[in-house]
Amino acid sequence: MTENDNYLHLMVDLPSDVSRRCVAGDLEGARRLITRYLDAGCELPLRCRLNAELDRLRRLESNYPYDRATAIALVRQEWPDFTEAQFDALVDAQRIDWRYINGEERYLASFLTSLRLYPKDAPGLKQTAEDHTKRDNILRRMEEEGEISALITLKAAIRPNQSARGKAVQAWLPIPAQCPQQSGIQILSATEGYTLAPEDTQARTIYWESRERDSFEVTYRYKFRAEYVDPFTLPWDGQQPLFYTGEWLPHIAFTPYLRTLAERLTKDLDTPVEKAYAIYNWVTENVDYRHQPSYVLLDNIADTCAKDLRGDCGVMALLFITLCRIAGIPSKWQSGLSVHPDSAGCHDWCMFYAAPHGWLYADPSFGSGARRNLEPHRRRHYFGSLDPWRMVANSAFQTPLSPADPCFRHDPYDNQLGEMTVDGVGLLGSEMERTVETLEFTLL
Repeated sequence: MTENDNYLHLMVDLPSDVSRRCVAGDLEGARRLITRYLDAGCELPLRCRLNAELDRLRRLESNYPYDRATAIALVRQEWPDFTEAQFDALVDAQRIDWRYINGEERYLASFLTSLRLYPKDAPGLKQTAEDHTKRDNILRRMEEEGEISALITLKAAIRPNQSARGKAVQAWLPIPAQCPQQSGIQILSATEGYTLAPEDTQARTIYWESRERDSFEVTYRYKFRAEYVDPFTLPWDGQQPLFYTGEWLPHIAFTPYLRTLAERLTKDLDTPVEKAYAIYNWVTENVDYRHQPSYVLLDNIADTCAKDLRGDCGVMALLFITLCRIAGIPSKWQSGLSVHPDSAGCHDWCMFYAAPHGWLYADPSFGSGARRNLEPHRRRHYFGSLDPWRMVANSAFQTPLSPADPCFRHDPYDNQLGEMTVDGVGLLGSEMERTVETLEFTLL
């Protein structure tokens, strides 16, 4: 068991006095009570839950760094006549995420980035014009030709912000995994002394242990094939397998709310494609994109997203997966990078199974964004198909690295930019420099 396994027990309720302290943002009081419970002894599930809560409390302030005055001042740097009443309205509309910390409301570090997505709600913020011509042409070409491939070369690196030479350092960087979309995976160069996880590992990595080095990098190349499939043209043989239809607690949980929602959405529908499309439509039509804190700070992710109607790519993917599984449709996770000729960044999406064809893809956050931008054709594309701008490293949510990280990871659920420990302590994102750059992107 590693420290990250504590996060498998988030469904265990905290003792009521600890819960009240956490909700009130009394961090020191919560820590004090948790320590008492741990010292007094308790059953393993509660002990794991309390350990996870201690880790969550240490991350909270860095995720929500701004008090009210600072948050409003940041908006006014671009929108000088922005009022406090407008700020309150955006908070009440869930455009701005917040938590109580030490007696005051504190606001998410990336709240401004979320606001920029909604110019009607925040018209005074600066907007960056985007040219989607190339993207639209690629999607059209996929639909006309049936598929499109890209040869991609990426360089990833990781190091601590403070020198760790002479200390025991472990480092993991994600690399392409074996999956239907990827082939020809090559490690072109890497810091010496590495170990490669097998190509079919659920969270594939290149790994180092060292006392002489604290900076590591890898350059790799792979071919990514994006196939276009219109799910509604596929035959159905009346059979559906039962794999990938169960819960995976704590976040793929069949709660009463989600069971009721899934039943309503799929009522009177017969085929898995019809059911999955009804779920995809509901998620992309109702859930707005909003940047999230570290996922470890989120409770019951799929259920919360269905109620709050706010989430990012991974949160929407988990909601889609959970609703599909409740409806008897196999569904699972994929994540890694969204890759373009001049950039690469983190992204999550999912898969669903329609017999006898097999696995299809869904990208709910791209579908939600297409709805937001009044692009119904693009929203439809991302039900069944993806695009060639991907690197798949992970095929499961909340799965161990290889070898397993014994310490609390920066992200115990996903691995998109890498993890590092120094002398047995896992580093948070703010304590590492992690980069990924595109060296080659050639459409074939």
